[in-house]
Amino acid sequence: MKFSTFLLLLTVLVATPYALAQTAISKGNTSAASPLEKLRAKGLEALFNLDYEAANQAFKQITREFPDQPVGPRMLAWTIWLETLNKSRLQQGAIYSSQSFGATTDDQPDAKIVEEFRDLTRQAAQLARGRSQRVPHDAQTLYELGSVETLKASFAITTEGRYMAALHDASSGVDREREAIKLDPTFHDAELTIGLYEYVLGSLPLPAKMIASFVGARGSKKRGLQTLERVAMDGRWERDDAKLLLMGLYKSQKRFADSLALSRELQQKYPRNYLFNLETADTLISQALEERQANRAAVADALQKEALNIFESMLKEHADSGTPRRALGLVHFRYGEALLNVGQPENAAKQFLAATTIHEAENELVTRAHLRAGQSFDLAGKRDAALAEYRSVISRPNLHDLQEQARRGLKEPYKQAR
Repeated sequence: MKFSTFLLLLTVLVATPYALAQTAISKGNTSAASPLEKLRAKGLEALFNLDYEAANQAFKQITREFPDQPVGPRMLAWTIWLETLNKSRLQQGAIYSSQSFGATTDDQPDAKIVEEFRDLTRQAAQLARGRSQRVPHDAQTLYELGSVETLKASFAITTEGRYMAALHDASSGVDREREAIKLDPTFHDAELTIGLYEYVLGSLPLPAKMIASFVGARGSKKRGLQTLERVAMDGRWERDDAKLLLMGLYKSQKRFADSLALSRELQQKYPRNYLFNLETADTLISQALEERQANRAAVADALQKEALNIFESMLKEHADSGTPRRALGLVHFRYGEALLNVGQPENAAKQFLAATTIHEAENELVTRAHLRAGQSFDLAGKRDAALAEYRSVISRPNLHDLQEQARRGLKEPYKQAR
């Protein structure tokens, strides 16, 4: 992967659906917070619970009551982008740790959404620059400027596919956060971007590291992880943000127990966010596979059972678990993926087919579910059923390479990659 791609990936990771924020006001201590902080905390909690309407209301109130503050328009822009990404997750069958990066011609957002996003980020940047002129060398203002630039870059990558335009904003955003830290070393929120920057640079393959070193870019996975852990512990607004990032990084390092601890913590704190339940189940499946490879069958069986019970509970009690009707297709889809991973292709096919019956499900998810059902039937040795599903994909609108995968399935039975 090219160095520039890693930098873009860094920016996306910093501000993906994980990039929400920690509610800085603990329960029972709201009296000490300013009115702006209360509104911000209210909006951020709504975002973490996937309640975009409530978040919009809180952030619009900030713009009315505090018109000189950049946080209002910035968070309104953030809400637009996060809702767009959540729709993408519902289309692609993704969870936090499996969200794909980079828009394609099939993913272009509505022009009105793009225009509104740009207007809001322009307002936020103008307000932050104005504040910088009135109060120079202010860490909070630099943080706001860096956040706006990072957000613009993330939107450009994930919703517009504008990589080169995003690269400039990404680099500038990281520089702003470094300046903020120089002014205030205790401003841990600004370390979120820096910590991930260190981690990603430290993860580069050797040729890319050598290229990066020529422009003075150096990193360390260990140092980056420690920085993110510090934000998770001592950050103000970005504490849960850091935990979300760490949840994914721990998972990639096969530190499943650490990842599970975070997903369960966030699941308990934000019970209306069904994605944390899916993250917990997905990580349990990954851990079960590791235990099985290590010949610890009893442990693997227990983990697998717990994961599958989570899916069953979400489907049976979706109203109580905070899972909206339109997201049930995603739950069925992820359940199918889990069953496929543990070697139950016929049961997996049933879950994929169930996803296609949810009327509120996104069209792309339904097409993906037909494709995965066909592949599951192939693995189960039911070729006729598989062919019927591949034909269903061909009959639906073409998105990404789904029809191409279906055509390959029509030519020869699907074989699971090892």
